[in-house]
Amino acid sequence: MQGSYFDSLGKMLMLLGVVLLIVGIIIHFGGKLFSLGRLPGDIRIERENFSFYFPIMSSIILSIIVTILLNIFSRK
Repeated sequence: MQGSYFDSLGKMLMLLGVVLLIVGIIIHFGGKLFSLGRLPGDIRIERENFSFYFPIMSSIILSIIVTILLNIFSRK
């Protein structure tokens, strides 16, 4: 029983590593390819000594994408 537990834990850690690698690549190169953070609906207020940024639409889109991916990968 212990062997199968560590096998599944190892597979889960490898999958998590691959997911983190992909997310890191998207974050690093994504600013040039995607306009997340600059979508219509994202609130940006800039004054002389004050700036406020609230990415509403970017948060909604990322939430939908993560929900779809979790539903796809959690099915057996």
